Amino acid sequence: MINYDDFKKVELKVGKILEAEDVPGAEKLLKLRVDIGGETRQLVAGIKKQYAATDLIGRLVAVVSNLESRMVMGVESQGMVLAASDDSSGPVLLRLDKDIKPGSVIK
Repeated sequence: MINYDDFKKVELKVGKILEAEDVPGAEKLLKLRVDIGGETRQLVAGIKKQYAATDLIGRLVAVVSNLESRMVMGVESQGMVLAASDDSSGPVLLRLDKDIKPGSVIK
């Protein structure tokens, strides 16, 4: 369990996927270029088995925008796309039920 003050440190924003491509040599990873409102980030997501890169263009997703950057299979990831999964499926991207501009704060 984390306390509320720790949770408030997490910045969640709406992102719009502008580009998506395979990460060379990776079975599960896609490299995404995501507009998070006034800034574009490169994110690496383990969703390749569930989503074709071309089907992701234009999709609105939930993004953790203040996560420290890290290298994943030689590619820098500057945040995280949020997805859910259970024992019967791989990751399922969180979707927004209405259009909203990239960079909008999720709270």
